[in-house]
Amino acid sequence: MGQLKSPKKLAKFLAYVLGRRPDEFGLVPDPDGYVRIKDLLKAFSEEEGWRHVRRAALEEVILTLPDPPVEIDENRIRARVRDRMPTMGPVWDIPKLLYTCVRQKAHPVVVHEGISPVGGHPWVILSPQKEMAERMGRRIDPAPVLLTVQVERSEESGVVFRQAGELLCLAEYIPMGCFTAPPLPKEKAEAKKKETPREEQKPGTPGSFILDFPDPEKKKKDRHDKRKRISSGISRREKCAGRNKKCGLSKFFN
Repeated sequence: MGQLKSPKKLAKFLAYVLGRRPDEFGLVPDPDGYVRIKDLLKAFSEEEGWRHVRRAALEEVILTLPDPPVEIDENRIRARVRDRMPTMGPVWDIPKLLYTCVRQKAHPVVVHEGISPVGGHPWVILSPQKEMAERMGRRIDPAPVLLTVQVERSEESGVVFRQAGELLCLAEYIPMGCFTAPPLPKEKAEAKKKETPREEQKPGTPGSFILDFPDPEKKKKDRHDKRKRISSGISRREKCAGRNKKCGLSKFFN
């Protein structure tokens, strides 16, 4: 590793992310202070200068430093010193609106059933900042659907919000009627169809006229149909003449 990517610098950054401000990176530790390694690496991939970090780099910190600031338990990682890490608790000063994202595939389900935790988390993770909500949403979908949660209406419906640092809030569930979502793709198409006016023929400029050139293909088809009708008529007359001659009636028609 180079100087900017040395285990010591990575260790210092890990201590800050996991031990002081996980919410700043859209991370919510479990009650034991652990976050999933894959969630941590997704957060690192969004940070300039740290996108190179992989699990091997985390293990190198533990193996090469005499007093590493983090510890790994299978697929989880946490800071050893967590006394400055924000704890989850009641929300004292909550804004009127919170934001969260869901996958596009989950969009129709959420609209009809409410917002449930995603990505294996036990909580619906929300943020008062759209940018943070969209940042977390892109970890589960390249083009996530942003939802806007009305806090007062949610609380009236029995939702209890918890604080998880300065930038994150948690809830077990957000029921229908307590949030707004973009129109579903089908609804968008129908709305666009209704809004699109019927194309009207533009009136010509006074004193001018529009040249109506015949369609060569249509003209060719008309000629073909005409020849076919004439041929069919001749064929019918020949058949009738043959029948009349056979029946001795031709003399009445000659």
